[in-house]
Amino acid sequence: MAPTWGFFAHQQINRLSVFTLPTDMMHFFKKHIGFLADNAVNPDKRRYAVVGEAPRHFIDLDAYPDTSVATLPRFYKEATARYGEDSLALHGLVPWQIQLTKYQLTEAFKQRDVRRILRVAADLGHYIADANVPLHTTRNYNGQLTNQQGIHGFWESRLPELFSTDYDFLTGQAEYVYSPQKAAWRAVFNANAALDSVLYVEQQLTSEVGETRKYGFEERNGITAKVYSADFSRQYHERLRGQVERQMRASVKMVGDFWYTCWVDAGQPDLRALANYQLTDQEQKEEVEEKKSWLKRLFSAREEN
Repeated sequence: MAPTWGFFAHQQINRLSVFTLPTDMMHFFKKHIGFLADNAVNPDKRRYAVVGEAPRHFIDLDAYPDTSVATLPRFYKEATARYGEDSLALHGLVPWQIQLTKYQLTEAFKQRDVRRILRVAADLGHYIADANVPLHTTRNYNGQLTNQQGIHGFWESRLPELFSTDYDFLTGQAEYVYSPQKAAWRAVFNANAALDSVLYVEQQLTSEVGETRKYGFEERNGITAKVYSADFSRQYHERLRGQVERQMRASVKMVGDFWYTCWVDAGQPDLRALANYQLTDQEQKEEVEEKKSWLKRLFSAREEN
């Protein structure tokens, strides 16, 4: 499975990003903050049901011998000319997907299409958050190559759920992004720079405390589940020295910056006039049916396998 921020973290990131926006955008986005948070997880729900979705969440930088601009082109058209679409998809597309979704949101703003603005803004928040996760930048995305199976869920789900209430999410006001392409790649490389710590600290702590103290059991929705113990989680979190908080903060700021940039590039349409828009009964029905179709296709695909 490709790694993902837990649903909790994705929803928090989209929700908090709303509060970075300027006044001319704030009213519209606060009005629809519930939609933006709830639908932050749509790309994950589509991942196994929609063809081509899975590679949009990650990039295996270590699959390339050299990631300089000359070897790994930053623009998708140039990258496909060098490596081919299938090869790129195999190793992940997240920085290119951010650029594409940014363009789609700008067009939605231009068209004053409220439903599309909200859907694409929620998706863009998801892809940006994914780009800021260290384990989204490596073939060893779940520690499967270093006998650390399960580390991605530990890092990006359990730690935020346990400790994010103490994080400082005051990131300042959204700023215009002059080069979205460079910003997307910068996020990926910054996340990748933290990867060594993610893996090494967990290995070191495991060797100190042993496997028996590493795990515990918790009741979740009436089911007893094996989880990383609270004490092991606390020690790991402390030794990472704020790493998860930094990456969540970076995600919140970057999402706000991109939403703002899309709005500016669209000519700063008057969002106050759109703020009171409500999905029609038909549109709400279509939203529900679309999500049901993802589940149906997911179960169908798994049965066939």
